[in-house]
Amino acid sequence: MKQYQKLLLGFVLGIVVGLIGYYTFPEKSYPFMKTFTDFCTLTGAVFLRMIFMVVVPLLVSALILGVFELGKGRNLGKVATKSLMYTVVLSLIAVMLAVTMTNIMQPGVGVQFDRDELAKNTGVLTINKNMQAAQSKPWTQYITDLIPQNPVDSAARAFGGEIIAVMVFALMFGYALSMVVKDEDNAFIQMLQTVFDASLKIIDWAMKLAPYGIFAIVFNTTYRMGAGFLTNVAYFAGVVVLSLLIQQFVVYAFFLKAFAKTNPWEFFKSCKEAYVYAFSTASSNATLPIALEVAEKTLKVPPKIARFVLTCGASANQNGSGLYEGTVLLFLAQVFGVSLSIEQQVVVVLTAVLGGIGTAGVPGGTLPIIAILCVNVGVPVEGLGLILGVDRFLDMCRTALNVSGDLVIAKLVSASVGDIEESADAKSIA
Repeated sequence: MKQYQKLLLGFVLGIVVGLIGYYTFPEKSYPFMKTFTDFCTLTGAVFLRMIFMVVVPLLVSALILGVFELGKGRNLGKVATKSLMYTVVLSLIAVMLAVTMTNIMQPGVGVQFDRDELAKNTGVLTINKNMQAAQSKPWTQYITDLIPQNPVDSAARAFGGEIIAVMVFALMFGYALSMVVKDEDNAFIQMLQTVFDASLKIIDWAMKLAPYGIFAIVFNTTYRMGAGFLTNVAYFAGVVVLSLLIQQFVVYAFFLKAFAKTNPWEFFKSCKEAYVYAFSTASSNATLPIALEVAEKTLKVPPKIARFVLTCGASANQNGSGLYEGTVLLFLAQVFGVSLSIEQQVVVVLTAVLGGIGTAGVPGGTLPIIAILCVNVGVPVEGLGLILGVDRFLDMCRTALNVSGDLVIAKLVSASVGDIEESADAKSIA
Protein backbone atom coordinates (compact mmCIF):
# COMPACT_ATOMS: atom_id res chain seq x y z
CA MET A 1 0.00 0.00 0.00
CA LYS A 2 1.10 3.56 -0.67
CA GLN A 3 1.67 5.81 2.32
CA TYR A 4 -1.43 7.96 1.79
CA GLN A 5 -3.53 4.77 1.53
CA LYS A 6 -2.18 3.60 4.89
CA LEU A 7 -2.96 7.01 6.42
CA LEU A 8 -6.47 6.96 4.97
CA LEU A 9 -7.04 3.39 6.18
CA GLY A 10 -5.90 4.34 9.69
CA PHE A 11 -8.25 7.32 9.65
CA VAL A 12 -11.30 5.35 8.42
CA LEU A 13 -10.68 2.48 10.84
CA GLY A 14 -10.32 5.00 13.67
CA ILE A 15 -13.82 6.36 12.91
CA VAL A 16 -15.43 2.93 12.42
CA VAL A 17 -13.87 1.25 15.46
CA GLY A 18 -14.46 4.40 17.55
CA LEU A 19 -18.16 4.44 16.71
CA ILE A 20 -18.49 0.71 17.39
CA GLY A 21 -16.77 1.20 20.75
CA TYR A 22 -18.89 4.25 21.66
CA TYR A 23 -22.21 2.48 21.08
CA THR A 24 -21.24 -1.09 22.05
CA PHE A 25 -18.52 -0.89 24.73
CA PRO A 26 -19.05 2.21 26.92
CA GLU A 27 -16.16 2.79 29.29
CA LYS A 28 -18.37 2.66 32.41
CA SER A 29 -19.53 -0.88 31.62
CA TYR A 30 -16.31 -2.21 30.08
CA PRO A 31 -13.25 -1.15 32.14
CA PHE A 32 -10.86 -2.68 29.57
CA MET A 33 -11.77 0.17 27.21
CA LYS A 34 -10.01 2.58 29.60
CA THR A 35 -6.81 0.60 29.09
CA PHE A 36 -7.30 0.63 25.32
CA THR A 37 -7.98 4.38 25.15
CA ASP A 38 -4.93 5.01 27.36
CA PHE A 39 -2.82 2.94 24.95
CA CYS A 40 -4.24 4.93 22.02
CA THR A 41 -3.47 8.18 23.85
CA LEU A 42 0.12 7.00 24.31
CA THR A 43 0.46 5.93 20.65
CA GLY A 44 -0.97 9.20 19.36
CA ALA A 45 1.17 11.27 21.74
CA VAL A 46 4.41 9.46 20.77
CA PHE A 47 3.61 9.93 17.08
CA LEU A 48 2.86 13.66 17.45
CA ARG A 49 5.84 14.24 19.75
CA MET A 50 8.17 12.73 17.14
CA ILE A 51 6.84 15.28 14.66
CA PHE A 52 6.75 18.29 16.98
CA MET A 53 10.25 17.71 18.33
CA VAL A 54 11.78 18.40 14.90
CA VAL A 55 9.43 21.23 13.84
CA VAL A 56 11.70 23.96 15.28
CA PRO A 57 15.01 22.66 13.82
CA LEU A 58 13.26 21.90 10.54
CA LEU A 59 11.53 25.30 10.39
CA VAL A 60 14.70 27.24 11.28
CA SER A 61 16.99 25.33 8.90
CA ALA A 62 14.45 25.34 6.05
CA LEU A 63 13.68 29.03 6.38
CA ILE A 64 17.32 30.12 6.70
CA LEU A 65 18.33 27.97 3.70
CA GLY A 66 15.37 29.17 1.62
CA VAL A 67 16.01 32.85 2.37
CA PHE A 68 19.76 32.37 1.84
CA GLU A 69 19.20 30.91 -1.63
CA LEU A 70 16.59 33.53 -2.56
CA GLY A 71 18.68 36.41 -1.22
CA LYS A 72 21.79 35.19 -3.01
CA GLY A 73 19.88 35.07 -6.29
CA ARG A 74 18.17 38.41 -5.53
CA ASN A 75 14.74 36.77 -5.68
CA LEU A 76 13.81 37.20 -2.02
CA GLY A 77 11.86 40.42 -2.60
CA LYS A 78 9.90 38.91 -5.50
CA VAL A 79 9.03 35.72 -3.62
CA ALA A 80 8.13 37.54 -0.39
CA THR A 81 5.97 40.08 -2.24
CA LYS A 82 4.15 37.42 -4.26
CA SER A 83 3.65 35.25 -1.14
CA LEU A 84 2.20 38.14 0.84
CA MET A 85 -0.03 39.20 -2.05
CA TYR A 86 -1.52 35.73 -2.57
CA THR A 87 -1.88 35.22 1.21
CA VAL A 88 -3.85 38.45 1.67
CA VAL A 89 -6.01 37.94 -1.45
CA LEU A 90 -6.90 34.31 -0.69
CA SER A 91 -7.51 35.08 2.99
CA LEU A 92 -9.77 38.00 2.06
CA ILE A 93 -11.76 35.81 -0.34
CA ALA A 94 -12.07 33.09 2.33
CA VAL A 95 -13.43 35.44 5.00
CA MET A 96 -15.78 37.22 2.58
CA LEU A 97 -17.05 33.78 1.53
CA ALA A 98 -17.65 32.92 5.20
CA VAL A 99 -19.56 36.14 5.85
CA THR A 100 -21.67 35.72 2.69
CA MET A 101 -22.54 32.06 3.39
CA THR A 102 -23.41 32.75 7.03
CA ASN A 103 -25.62 35.73 6.12
CA ILE A 104 -27.43 33.69 3.44
CA MET A 105 -27.86 30.42 5.37
CA GLN A 106 -28.46 31.95 8.84
CA PRO A 107 -27.25 28.93 10.92
CA GLY A 108 -27.56 30.80 14.23
CA VAL A 109 -31.24 31.76 13.94
CA GLY A 110 -33.47 29.80 16.33
CA VAL A 111 -30.74 27.97 18.29
CA GLN A 112 -31.98 27.12 21.83
CA PHE A 113 -29.58 26.95 24.80
CA ASP A 114 -29.16 27.65 28.54
CA ARG A 115 -26.98 30.76 28.75
CA ASP A 116 -26.15 30.35 32.47
CA GLU A 117 -24.99 26.76 32.04
CA LEU A 118 -23.02 27.74 28.97
CA ALA A 119 -21.12 30.40 30.93
CA LYS A 120 -19.99 27.72 33.46
CA ASN A 121 -18.55 25.47 30.73
CA THR A 122 -14.92 24.67 31.58
CA GLY A 123 -13.93 25.17 27.95
CA VAL A 124 -15.47 28.65 27.98
CA LEU A 125 -13.64 29.52 31.21
CA THR A 126 -10.33 28.48 29.64
CA ILE A 127 -11.03 30.56 26.52
CA ASN A 128 -11.89 33.56 28.71
CA LYS A 129 -8.61 33.19 30.60
CA ASN A 130 -6.57 33.02 27.38
CA MET A 131 -8.45 35.98 25.92
CA GLN A 132 -7.85 38.15 28.98
CA ALA A 133 -4.14 37.32 28.88
CA ALA A 134 -3.98 38.32 25.22
CA GLN A 135 -5.93 41.55 25.81
CA SER A 136 -3.72 42.63 28.71
CA LYS A 137 -0.83 43.28 26.31
CA PRO A 138 -0.67 46.70 24.58
CA TRP A 139 -0.56 46.65 20.76
CA THR A 140 3.03 47.89 20.80
CA GLN A 141 4.03 44.74 22.72
CA TYR A 142 2.69 42.53 19.91
CA ILE A 143 5.02 44.26 17.44
CA THR A 144 7.98 44.12 19.85
CA ASP A 145 7.39 40.42 20.48
CA LEU A 146 7.89 39.69 16.77
CA ILE A 147 11.62 40.29 17.29
CA PRO A 148 13.01 37.73 19.75
CA GLN A 149 15.29 39.00 22.48
CA ASN A 150 16.73 35.50 22.80
CA PRO A 151 16.08 33.25 19.76
CA VAL A 152 17.00 30.12 21.72
CA ASP A 153 14.47 30.96 24.45
CA SER A 154 11.82 31.75 21.81
CA ALA A 155 12.54 28.41 20.11
CA ALA A 156 12.06 26.65 23.45
CA ARG A 157 8.66 28.35 23.79
CA ALA A 158 7.71 28.08 20.12
CA PHE A 159 4.47 26.22 20.79
CA GLY A 160 3.56 28.68 23.53
CA GLY A 161 3.00 31.46 21.02
CA GLU A 162 6.54 32.46 20.01
CA ILE A 163 6.93 30.49 16.80
CA ILE A 164 6.47 33.63 14.65
CA ALA A 165 9.35 35.29 16.55
CA VAL A 166 11.51 32.29 15.67
CA MET A 167 10.49 32.69 12.02
CA VAL A 168 11.41 36.40 12.06
CA PHE A 169 14.85 35.50 13.42
CA ALA A 170 15.32 32.84 10.72
CA LEU A 171 14.24 35.29 7.99
CA MET A 172 16.66 38.01 9.14
CA PHE A 173 19.52 35.58 9.76
CA GLY A 174 19.08 33.87 6.40
CA TYR A 175 19.09 37.19 4.56
CA ALA A 176 22.17 38.34 6.47
CA LEU A 177 23.91 35.10 5.50
CA SER A 178 23.10 35.69 1.83
CA MET A 179 24.95 39.03 2.05
CA VAL A 180 28.07 37.87 3.90
CA VAL A 181 28.61 34.28 2.69
CA LYS A 182 30.24 34.07 -0.73
CA ASP A 183 31.49 30.48 -0.64
CA GLU A 184 29.03 27.93 -2.09
CA ASP A 185 30.49 25.22 0.17
CA ASN A 186 30.37 27.25 3.36
CA ALA A 187 30.59 24.97 6.40
CA PHE A 188 27.69 26.65 8.24
CA ILE A 189 25.39 26.34 5.23
CA GLN A 190 26.36 22.68 4.92
CA MET A 191 25.57 22.21 8.62
CA LEU A 192 22.10 23.75 8.18
CA GLN A 193 21.48 21.44 5.22
CA THR A 194 22.53 18.49 7.39
CA VAL A 195 20.11 19.60 10.15
CA PHE A 196 17.33 19.86 7.56
CA ASP A 197 18.11 16.39 6.13
CA ALA A 198 18.36 14.82 9.61
CA SER A 199 14.99 16.34 10.58
CA LEU A 200 13.42 14.81 7.48
CA LYS A 201 14.96 11.44 8.39
CA ILE A 202 13.24 11.57 11.80
CA ILE A 203 10.01 12.40 9.97
CA ASP A 204 10.55 9.26 7.87
CA TRP A 205 10.68 7.24 11.08
CA ALA A 206 7.54 8.95 12.37
CA MET A 207 5.76 8.17 9.08
CA LYS A 208 6.19 4.45 9.76
CA LEU A 209 4.18 5.00 12.94
CA ALA A 210 1.77 7.45 11.27
CA PRO A 211 -1.07 5.04 10.28
CA TYR A 212 -1.20 3.69 13.86
CA GLY A 213 -0.85 7.17 15.38
CA ILE A 214 -3.65 8.54 13.21
CA PHE A 215 -5.86 5.55 14.03
CA ALA A 216 -5.24 6.14 17.75
CA ILE A 217 -5.99 9.89 17.60
CA VAL A 218 -9.14 9.50 15.50
CA PHE A 219 -10.36 6.51 17.54
CA ASN A 220 -10.10 8.41 20.82
CA THR A 221 -11.85 11.47 19.36
CA THR A 222 -14.71 9.38 17.93
CA TYR A 223 -15.00 7.12 20.99
CA ARG A 224 -15.44 10.12 23.29
CA MET A 225 -17.91 11.96 21.05
CA GLY A 226 -19.87 9.34 19.12
CA ALA A 227 -21.81 10.12 15.94
CA GLY A 228 -24.05 12.63 17.69
CA PHE A 229 -21.33 15.19 18.38
CA LEU A 230 -22.46 17.16 15.33
CA THR A 231 -26.15 17.25 16.17
CA ASN A 232 -26.09 20.21 18.59
CA VAL A 233 -24.99 22.65 15.87
CA ALA A 234 -25.04 20.44 12.77
CA TYR A 235 -26.32 23.22 10.51
CA PHE A 236 -23.49 25.53 11.60
CA ALA A 237 -20.94 22.77 10.99
CA GLY A 238 -22.47 22.16 7.55
CA VAL A 239 -22.11 25.86 6.64
CA VAL A 240 -18.44 25.81 7.68
CA VAL A 241 -17.67 22.63 5.74
CA LEU A 242 -19.51 23.87 2.64
CA SER A 243 -17.58 27.17 2.75
CA LEU A 244 -14.28 25.29 3.12
CA LEU A 245 -15.14 23.08 0.14
CA ILE A 246 -15.98 26.12 -2.02
CA GLN A 247 -12.67 27.76 -1.08
CA GLN A 248 -10.81 24.54 -1.92
CA PHE A 249 -12.52 23.37 -5.11
CA VAL A 250 -13.66 26.68 -6.60
CA VAL A 251 -11.35 29.46 -5.40
CA TYR A 252 -8.09 27.47 -5.23
CA ALA A 253 -8.95 25.64 -8.45
CA PHE A 254 -9.52 28.95 -10.26
CA PHE A 255 -6.23 30.45 -9.05
CA LEU A 256 -4.26 27.32 -9.99
CA LYS A 257 -5.79 27.22 -13.46
CA ALA A 258 -5.62 30.97 -14.14
CA PHE A 259 -2.29 31.95 -12.61
CA ALA A 260 -0.21 28.76 -12.35
CA LYS A 261 -1.50 27.14 -15.60
CA THR A 262 -1.91 23.93 -13.58
CA ASN A 263 -4.66 21.32 -13.72
CA PRO A 264 -6.25 21.79 -10.26
CA TRP A 265 -7.57 18.24 -10.00
CA GLU A 266 -4.15 16.74 -10.73
CA PHE A 267 -2.69 19.18 -8.20
CA PHE A 268 -5.18 18.18 -5.48
CA LYS A 269 -4.56 14.51 -6.23
CA SER A 270 -0.81 15.01 -5.84
CA CYS A 271 -1.34 16.63 -2.41
CA LYS A 272 -3.61 13.94 -0.94
CA GLU A 273 -1.00 12.67 1.53
CA ALA A 274 -0.54 16.15 3.02
CA TYR A 275 -4.34 16.62 3.20
CA VAL A 276 -4.90 13.35 5.09
CA TYR A 277 -2.05 14.16 7.46
CA ALA A 278 -3.32 17.71 8.11
CA PHE A 279 -6.89 16.50 8.65
CA SER A 280 -5.82 13.82 11.10
CA THR A 281 -3.41 15.90 13.22
CA ALA A 282 -5.31 19.25 13.03
CA SER A 283 -1.93 21.01 13.06
CA SER A 284 -0.29 22.96 10.23
CA ASN A 285 3.04 22.86 12.07
CA ALA A 286 2.94 19.07 12.44
CA THR A 287 2.13 18.75 8.73
CA LEU A 288 4.99 21.05 7.62
CA PRO A 289 7.53 18.25 6.98
CA ILE A 290 5.06 16.32 4.81
CA ALA A 291 4.00 19.47 2.96
CA LEU A 292 7.65 20.28 2.19
CA GLU A 293 8.21 16.80 0.83
CA VAL A 294 5.06 16.96 -1.32
CA ALA A 295 5.96 20.42 -2.65
CA GLU A 296 9.53 19.56 -3.57
CA LYS A 297 9.22 15.96 -4.78
CA THR A 298 5.67 15.71 -6.15
CA LEU A 299 4.74 19.25 -7.19
CA LYS A 300 8.33 20.05 -8.32
CA VAL A 301 8.33 23.45 -6.60
CA PRO A 302 11.95 24.73 -6.33
CA PRO A 303 13.23 23.90 -2.80
CA LYS A 304 14.21 27.52 -2.04
CA ILE A 305 10.64 28.69 -2.78
CA ALA A 306 8.95 25.73 -1.07
CA ARG A 307 11.01 26.18 2.09
CA PHE A 308 10.29 29.90 2.28
CA VAL A 309 6.56 29.81 1.44
CA LEU A 310 5.61 26.69 3.40
CA THR A 311 7.59 27.43 6.57
CA CYS A 312 6.15 30.97 6.69
CA GLY A 313 2.72 29.69 5.66
CA ALA A 314 2.50 27.10 8.46
CA SER A 315 1.85 29.97 10.88
CA ALA A 316 1.18 33.00 8.66
CA ASN A 317 -1.23 31.68 6.00
CA GLN A 318 -4.35 30.30 7.63
CA ASN A 319 -7.17 30.67 5.07
CA GLY A 320 -9.27 28.01 6.78
CA SER A 321 -8.83 29.61 10.20
CA GLY A 322 -9.80 33.06 8.89
CA LEU A 323 -12.88 31.57 7.21
CA TYR A 324 -13.83 29.75 10.43
CA GLU A 325 -13.37 32.85 12.57
CA GLY A 326 -15.69 34.88 10.32
CA THR A 327 -18.34 32.13 10.30
CA VAL A 328 -18.27 31.62 14.08
CA LEU A 329 -18.54 35.32 14.81
CA LEU A 330 -21.59 35.86 12.60
CA PHE A 331 -23.14 32.58 13.82
CA LEU A 332 -22.88 33.71 17.46
CA ALA A 333 -24.20 37.17 16.56
CA GLN A 334 -27.27 35.45 15.07
CA VAL A 335 -27.62 33.18 18.13
CA PHE A 336 -27.65 36.14 20.56
CA GLY A 337 -29.67 38.41 18.27
CA VAL A 338 -26.81 40.91 17.89
CA SER A 339 -27.39 42.86 14.69
CA LEU A 340 -24.10 43.73 12.98
CA SER A 341 -24.09 46.67 10.58
CA ILE A 342 -22.31 46.55 7.23
CA GLU A 343 -19.48 48.59 8.76
CA GLN A 344 -19.13 46.12 11.63
CA GLN A 345 -19.12 43.19 9.20
CA VAL A 346 -16.34 44.89 7.22
CA VAL A 347 -14.38 45.17 10.48
CA VAL A 348 -15.08 41.45 11.10
CA VAL A 349 -13.72 40.59 7.64
CA LEU A 350 -10.53 42.63 8.06
CA THR A 351 -9.94 41.43 11.63
CA ALA A 352 -10.55 37.79 10.69
CA VAL A 353 -8.04 38.11 7.81
CA LEU A 354 -5.43 39.42 10.26
CA GLY A 355 -6.48 36.80 12.82
CA GLY A 356 -6.06 34.05 10.23
CA ILE A 357 -2.57 35.29 9.43
CA GLY A 358 -1.62 35.41 13.11
CA THR A 359 -3.23 32.18 14.34
CA ALA A 360 -0.97 29.53 15.85
CA GLY A 361 -0.69 26.42 13.67
CA VAL A 362 -1.67 24.04 16.47
CA PRO A 363 -5.00 22.40 17.45
CA GLY A 364 -7.47 24.92 18.90
CA GLY A 365 -5.29 27.91 17.98
CA THR A 366 -8.24 29.95 16.67
CA LEU A 367 -10.44 30.05 19.79
CA PRO A 368 -8.66 32.86 21.73
CA ILE A 369 -8.64 34.98 18.52
CA ILE A 370 -12.40 34.41 18.06
CA ALA A 371 -13.03 35.36 21.69
CA ILE A 372 -11.28 38.71 21.19
CA LEU A 373 -13.30 39.31 18.00
CA CYS A 374 -16.51 38.57 19.94
CA VAL A 375 -15.69 41.20 22.56
CA ASN A 376 -14.86 43.76 19.87
CA VAL A 377 -18.34 43.54 18.29
CA GLY A 378 -20.36 42.96 21.47
CA VAL A 379 -21.08 39.22 21.13
CA PRO A 380 -21.06 37.26 24.46
CA VAL A 381 -17.95 35.06 24.65
CA GLU A 382 -19.80 32.23 26.45
CA GLY A 383 -21.50 31.45 23.13
CA LEU A 384 -18.29 29.67 22.12
CA GLY A 385 -19.46 26.85 24.40
CA LEU A 386 -22.01 26.00 21.70
CA ILE A 387 -19.31 25.07 19.18
CA LEU A 388 -16.82 23.31 21.45
CA GLY A 389 -18.41 19.95 20.71
CA VAL A 390 -17.73 20.28 16.99
CA ASP A 391 -14.59 22.42 17.13
CA ARG A 392 -12.21 19.47 16.98
CA PHE A 393 -13.84 18.10 13.80
CA LEU A 394 -13.97 21.55 12.20
CA ASP A 395 -10.38 22.18 13.32
CA MET A 396 -9.37 19.12 11.30
CA CYS A 397 -11.30 20.40 8.27
CA ARG A 398 -9.89 23.93 8.36
CA THR A 399 -6.33 22.67 8.94
CA ALA A 400 -6.58 20.65 5.73
CA LEU A 401 -7.59 23.86 3.92
CA ASN A 402 -4.75 25.79 5.62
CA VAL A 403 -2.16 23.29 4.38
CA SER A 404 -3.77 23.18 0.95
CA GLY A 405 -3.56 26.98 0.82
CA ASP A 406 0.17 26.86 1.63
CA LEU A 407 0.80 24.38 -1.19
CA VAL A 408 -1.35 26.40 -3.63
CA ILE A 409 0.55 29.61 -2.84
CA ALA A 410 3.89 27.81 -3.21
CA LYS A 411 2.80 26.68 -6.68
CA LEU A 412 1.48 30.15 -7.62
CA VAL A 413 4.67 31.87 -6.44
CA SER A 414 6.84 29.29 -8.21
CA ALA A 415 4.95 29.86 -11.47
CA SER A 416 5.01 33.67 -11.29
CA VAL A 417 8.65 33.99 -10.18
CA GLY A 418 9.64 31.47 -12.87
CA ASP A 419 7.93 33.66 -15.49
CA ILE A 420 9.80 36.73 -14.22
CA GLU A 421 13.13 34.90 -14.36
CA GLU A 422 12.46 33.62 -17.89
CA SER A 423 11.56 37.12 -19.17
CA ALA A 424 14.68 38.54 -17.47
CA ASP A 425 16.84 35.84 -19.10
CA ALA A 426 15.28 36.56 -22.49
CA LYS A 427 16.04 40.28 -22.14
CA SER A 428 19.66 39.60 -21.14
CA ILE A 429 20.12 37.31 -24.18
CA ALA A 430 18.58 39.92 -26.46
